[in-house]
Amino acid sequence: MSTPQEPSRQPERRSFVVTGLVQGVGFRPFVHRLAHELGLAGFVLNRAGEVHVEAEGAHSALDSFESALLQHAPPLASIAALRSRSIAPDGRVGFLIADSVGGEAKPFVVPDVATCERCLAELFEPTDRRFHYPFSNCTECGPRLSIIEAAPYDRARTTMRGFPLCEECRTEYEDPDNRRFHAEPTACAGCGPRLSLLDSAGHALEGDPLSGAVSALCAEQVVAIKGIGGFHLACLASSERACSELRRRKGRDEKPFAILVRSAAQVLELCEVAAPELVLLQSPARPIVLLRRRAGASVAHAVAGSSPLLGVMLAYTPLQHLLCLAVADAPLVMTSGNPSQQPIAFEDDDARARLAPLSDRVLTHNRPIHLRCDDSVVRIINGAESTLRRARGLSPRPTPLGQQLRRSILALGAHENVTFALGRGDHALVSHHLGDLGNLSALHAYRTTITHYERLFQVEPELLVHDLHPSYASTEVAYQLSRERGLALLAVQHHHAHVVSCMVEHGLSGPLLGIACDGTGYGEDGTLWGGELLLCDRSTSRRVAHFRRLPMPGGERAIHEPWRMALAHLLDAELGLDALPSGVDRQAVRVVSRMVLRDFNCPRTSSVGRLFDAVSALCGVRLSSSYEGQAAIELEWAAMRAPQAESRDPYPYQITRSAGAGPLVVDTRLLIRALVADLRSGALAASVARRFHVTLADIFCELCVALRLEHALSRVVLAGGVFANALLVQELEARLKAQHFEVYRSHAYPAGDGGLSLGQLAIAAARDEQAA
Repeated sequence: MSTPQEPSRQPERRSFVVTGLVQGVGFRPFVHRLAHELGLAGFVLNRAGEVHVEAEGAHSALDSFESALLQHAPPLASIAALRSRSIAPDGRVGFLIADSVGGEAKPFVVPDVATCERCLAELFEPTDRRFHYPFSNCTECGPRLSIIEAAPYDRARTTMRGFPLCEECRTEYEDPDNRRFHAEPTACAGCGPRLSLLDSAGHALEGDPLSGAVSALCAEQVVAIKGIGGFHLACLASSERACSELRRRKGRDEKPFAILVRSAAQVLELCEVAAPELVLLQSPARPIVLLRRRAGASVAHAVAGSSPLLGVMLAYTPLQHLLCLAVADAPLVMTSGNPSQQPIAFEDDDARARLAPLSDRVLTHNRPIHLRCDDSVVRIINGAESTLRRARGLSPRPTPLGQQLRRSILALGAHENVTFALGRGDHALVSHHLGDLGNLSALHAYRTTITHYERLFQVEPELLVHDLHPSYASTEVAYQLSRERGLALLAVQHHHAHVVSCMVEHGLSGPLLGIACDGTGYGEDGTLWGGELLLCDRSTSRRVAHFRRLPMPGGERAIHEPWRMALAHLLDAELGLDALPSGVDRQAVRVVSRMVLRDFNCPRTSSVGRLFDAVSALCGVRLSSSYEGQAAIELEWAAMRAPQAESRDPYPYQITRSAGAGPLVVDTRLLIRALVADLRSGALAASVARRFHVTLADIFCELCVALRLEHALSRVVLAGGVFANALLVQELEARLKAQHFEVYRSHAYPAGDGGLSLGQLAIAAARDEQAA
């Protein structure tokens, strides 16, 4: 009878190759320390985008080493793969960090992340040489994406190359046991970037820049502040005067501002915070988190109007910590440094030109920003993270596609809340949020960022993917790039891309049911979709249900004037136009009703987003919108104010079958008639709004049950901007799970257009594979 063999007591040697986010995150020092702890000999080095290790020692020590590489990697690291193999021992002693070498692997890049606890401790330690130094960082924190000019990532290829290290910083930088070992942005007051304060005319002011900026803030003035990825505009969040003046100057009438505080304790004074929300607030990404505000929270009405939510972020740079401390921890408005609808300012000359009319002082510094990047915005919906804007701190972490690409791909995204995505190998690299492409400056920033990402990640696209909509600026850019580079083009339907974006995140391939609801997206039949149920896999989709198509009076104008959609629904339901709130101009009503009756400039839409607009207007919540989705957002706010015990019964509705074996159609006429009757009987807008949300959840659930019988599918994806609505998601997920559906929605990427490029890329990859 054989006995188990004992592991050899002779030294073994193994080679390890680690891929993923493993450079610029302190991975080599981590490997060096780990090897010394386990008594291993060998070396570690960077080779292009990978970390290569050779380690020699006892069999058990090597097993422990391999396990620890995966389980105890530095906080910012993200290991995509670890390959190991046995090689011949060479008997050398000691473990060293070897010089980096070239190679074929291509790099990933770590996002900009918040100041770590150890750097914060130094910041506030009077005896530390970095005491109150506003640019302190280490391998575990600080700027990354915003300062990198080219790969591989080293100081000479960042905007820190103009700041030679002093002797003390050089010693730290070259010491493998120091947490600043090869921390490329590292510096101190003796050798690093410095602050300066300018007046509104761009002239430098004498005195301490930080103190001058704080004095301006405390005097209820507006200060432009240069951060990691661009400028913010800041003022005291408690000052009605300052916040109102900031709105006037910025041209931002009603969209809520974000606020900045230094500690979680301060957030708890302003908002009700659940445990998952606290985790998001304190994560290295430090996003803006939407939280339920407390009654009597000490913020001005001009910060967020009547919203029950506040967008709050914790300080994420040393400078922000110092500012918050200096204003006695008073909450600060911290909003993007730009006139509304324009890209954020990130270069000093541009800031002086564009932010001078908006600010009383400019607190800047001489560390150049290479790539602008706005703040991320997230929300907890039904207990799980929902990303509304993916930017600083989150992008450009790679996402596995679940397949090897046949060729590199560039997906151009949508028109609003645009991102683009690069496909390389078996991963997608989705850009940070780039805003709307409604003006030339935004379009220029979009194209410039595409070029930078291509160079940084060493991708030369061979296929371009764009939305079906012929008028999207991103579609035009696709055509321009195709002409310039001689590349093939592929058009992808908007709502299919929404669904597949979520599928990629969850590693799904289909087939499944996708509920795709948003404002509008160009449909395969040339109409404007937005209330669709699709039978999907990654390469194909078929429309199996949709909402009744209605006219959209005036086209795009109806988006800005929700009462127009209310009018269209009233006419469709054969109701009198007296149901429109009194705030609507009656002459305009007569003109628009004639447009509808004559079918003039009234494109047809099945959009649930436009249905939200109509109901918001009928309830008197919002007759006109000053920012995207405002009517729907404020209808959700109204519904949140309704007592939960009320309005649980849905309004009546009808689901019919279109001609032949066509899609199911949701007829909204019964719903609108009952809703208007409710309002006429004196029902509160909040109760009607909540009942409307309940009705939509019922409709979607009934459709899914009916379609499961037809197609034997039990997996459902919720996709599109409508599912940024927490109340709707909560109501719908509960119903679908009670009916034993598996329900998926996006978490790491926006459900709306910010996640569209990921779906476009995956659809193109799947079709490319099928065509092989």
